[in-house]
Amino acid sequence: MMSPFALLVNIAKKSRSNANELPQKSEVVTYWRGVGFMLAGQKFVAPMGEVGEILQTPRVTKVPGVRNWMLGVSNIRGRLVPILDLAGLLSVPSKASWKTRRVLVIGEGDQQNGLLVDAVLGMQQFPTHLMNQQIQVEANYAPYVQAGFERDGATWPIFSFTDLSQADEFLQVAV
Repeated sequence: MMSPFALLVNIAKKSRSNANELPQKSEVVTYWRGVGFMLAGQKFVAPMGEVGEILQTPRVTKVPGVRNWMLGVSNIRGRLVPILDLAGLLSVPSKASWKTRRVLVIGEGDQQNGLLVDAVLGMQQFPTHLMNQQIQVEANYAPYVQAGFERDGATWPIFSFTDLSQADEFLQVAV
């Protein structure tokens, strides 16, 4: 009969002999995450922190005396939120059907705005080391795109809603 200590030593030896090897040290990859969306046939991605929520196109009440890309206001959870057609604001053609169009709610507190886009492509993630500061986009998008990613032959410019919300064109809603 074995002593309890000898039994524990025996179990420890068997455990070590049957144990798997420790995993090898691997490179840690950090990812940039954002919300993918389509606008006028172009894929974009917006930083996660800039999109508060994604909605189906809500019922909109028109507001007189505003530019044509200002669709109106909508009651979203008891708060009046301006709904803007992003394609119209940027003067790019949108051929998307109303079924696929979605609203990205940006801003915080009382400064929220809803931006109508052609489609939402879900959360996208890219290895941060693949960020490209030389992304080429059409002139209409250029003020709001500083970088982007390439994946599977597609370009994903990073669209800054923060930059958009501070632009004169965005702030000049009245006709």
